[in-house]
Amino acid sequence: MKVTIYHVAKEANVSIATVSKVINNNGRISEKTRKKVKDVMEKLNYRPNMLASALMGKQTKTIGLLIPDLANPFFSELARSIEDRGHELGYNLVICNTDYESDKENQYLALLMQKSVDGFILASGFENLEKVEELMKQDIPVVIVARDFPMFSVNAVALDDFMGGYLAANHLIELGHQNLGVVARDLWSNRERLRGFNHALAENDLKINSNFEFIHEIDHIKAGREMAEKYINSDNGPTAIFACNDLLAAGVIQMAKQLGLNVPKDLSVIGFDNTSIATIIEPPLTTIAQPIQSMGKEVMDLMVSIIKGEKEEKSRITLLPSLIKRKSTV
Repeated sequence: MKVTIYHVAKEANVSIATVSKVINNNGRISEKTRKKVKDVMEKLNYRPNMLASALMGKQTKTIGLLIPDLANPFFSELARSIEDRGHELGYNLVICNTDYESDKENQYLALLMQKSVDGFILASGFENLEKVEELMKQDIPVVIVARDFPMFSVNAVALDDFMGGYLAANHLIELGHQNLGVVARDLWSNRERLRGFNHALAENDLKINSNFEFIHEIDHIKAGREMAEKYINSDNGPTAIFACNDLLAAGVIQMAKQLGLNVPKDLSVIGFDNTSIATIIEPPLTTIAQPIQSMGKEVMDLMVSIIKGEKEEKSRITLLPSLIKRKSTV
């Protein structure tokens, strides 16, 4: 296993910033701490990337992008839109897939810091608040995309997820559905979508189907299938299901068909994201669209303005979702 600055920081029980200061012989650090870090570096046989260290303080025209799941078309399409805009502005992108795992997040951040990237773009699913705060304290440019951290001031380009959930519920209610199910992982963006969904239900004196529970399966198709099976086989199965991304919706539709149901006559299904899969699946998926191209452009423009020192105040850009009606709801 290649030893990184992350391993040194963990073994010495100090921050990555402290290790970086020891390597570069700068910053205010006690001799005791400096010696401890050097001893750990020797113990682990850690050899810092001196080329990267030499670049400290200089722009490398490289941005680190941490994505939780590149198998999800939303994130792959978002990464492509960010990369395209970065190319237009003269920046390169290093894309890291974290699988929603905090250890991978920390290791990739440590690796990219060694490479002296100019900043980090952290996509939805990044839940490590302490790590975001640590990066910000080091004055490293950070932009959050496709989610928000409302608990503290941070640069972010986010969707109004509450409104997305609200639009999904209203569409199904307007079609006459009263027994509604939801398929979602327990993530900040999905909690907001569920909050908006429940708000629309409450306005109509309705409640979410009693079989609802957050899923934990990483494979979205499989998770959608499993939750759909639970709903359909229950005594009080819903007539419509809101899936918090298009892959989950695809899984729901697959299972419904397997169990002999017609979508949408027997079960209406609405997704979220409006990725390419929404037009491929049969029937074509009604979904809540995220403006992926605009999101990618906004986040890269914001990052570059921060790197250039043009932004002193933190910026929060909130984009609006829209309902795309196709043939999976009736």
